[in-house]
Amino acid sequence: MLLTLTCEGPHAKDFGYVIAKHPASVFERDLAYGRLTLFYTENEPERATVALIFDVDALSLVRGGNRAAAIDQYVNDRPYVASSLTSVALREAFSSALAGRSKERPELVAAPLPLRARTPAVHARDGEAMIAKLFGPLGYEVSVAPLPLDARASGRGDGNLFSFEISGMQTLHDLLSHLYVLLPVLDTTKHYFIGDDEVEKLLEHGAGWLAGHPEKALITNRYLKHRQSLVRDALSQLTIEQPDDDTEAEAAEHALEAPVRLSDQRLDAVVAALRGADPPLRRIVDMGCGEGKLLGALLGDRTFTELVGVDVSTAMLAIAEKRLGLERLPTDARDRVKLLQGSVLYRDRRLEGYDAVTLVEVIEHIDEERLDVVRTVLFARLKPRRIVITTPNVEYNVRFAGLPVKDARHADHRFEWTRARFRGWCEGAAMAHGYAVRFVDIGPNDAEVGPPTQMAVFDRDAAP
Repeated sequence: MLLTLTCEGPHAKDFGYVIAKHPASVFERDLAYGRLTLFYTENEPERATVALIFDVDALSLVRGGNRAAAIDQYVNDRPYVASSLTSVALREAFSSALAGRSKERPELVAAPLPLRARTPAVHARDGEAMIAKLFGPLGYEVSVAPLPLDARASGRGDGNLFSFEISGMQTLHDLLSHLYVLLPVLDTTKHYFIGDDEVEKLLEHGAGWLAGHPEKALITNRYLKHRQSLVRDALSQLTIEQPDDDTEAEAAEHALEAPVRLSDQRLDAVVAALRGADPPLRRIVDMGCGEGKLLGALLGDRTFTELVGVDVSTAMLAIAEKRLGLERLPTDARDRVKLLQGSVLYRDRRLEGYDAVTLVEVIEHIDEERLDVVRTVLFARLKPRRIVITTPNVEYNVRFAGLPVKDARHADHRFEWTRARFRGWCEGAAMAHGYAVRFVDIGPNDAEVGPPTQMAVFDRDAAP
């Protein structure tokens, strides 16, 4: 079986440091079921490609698990088609990268790079739609081509064999983790016994993305071969949240801002931005909806025919459902509201085609190295007519006494932008994706440090 990984752009020359493999060397290793070989097929200043070949020994594979095997267990597509065996090879060949380590270039481990992965053969029981369903929400461009083989020659009888390629701005760690988990899910077959340690592997390699994936339940079931006790264990750990701590931190932030009633002014400004479009915005997505305050403010206006709240935390969604009183609303009002688990870090086709997307005090909770992914998801994938983003103005923090952490209003803020940096990021996103952007000050505008909250309103229709 074959898998190639390609890095393009200025960091291609450093790709060897990130994968911990020297371009001039060939990495070879004997494994339990075959021989692994890793080598570079190209190593140019702007493009580097490494090929992983796993020469599977079908005899050892079958005899290791079934000494009374039928002939079709020896003669099949196992040596050629990406599967759980590919995951074993990935773990062996890229152990440092899968662990998120690089001695020589640690700064590149967390940096999204223009990466591409390709395999000439993968089995997808549910066809090419399943490939897009699994990899698309993670922000990849997915290219799939059916293999023109006689189904009888595949040893499976279903003909669901494809070549596929995924590409996008990803950290190498994330790309390898996605492949490690999702290739066996596509194949729906594992060559080894499924035990408790498989839950640990799933949680380890699914950290940071699986909990927010729209197909989390399907992935977990297939990865664990529908062993329901293991599936329940994994899903319970994937959905564990700590809402009490978050609620206390939010309360502290609101108390800090209480003298200027900033939360109310922020909400009013976002509602005004959503109401001020021509033609009207009717279908709204609130990313990171939290307790559903914005949804509640919009629910009484029947201009908005569909309101979708998205949050990575199932606990917060439960709070939002209770706060909105969905079970007590008339049927027509209740049908206008949907609450979905998801994340702005992943492409989610459920959210495409809406009129507007809001991120109210959300973006500062995301690691800065993931902001390119956020930009791609918002502007290139969801691409609504209007996008509204609010975030703190760090310059205003000197006007607050008793900040919870140094120079930040919330202990979970990964960063807080100055006005110049916020404008720079927004203007770059607008220019790159065909939007016009305007900026709105929220709260008292201090002559020296500006407003406490800054808001950007992007319009696709108004772009020059």
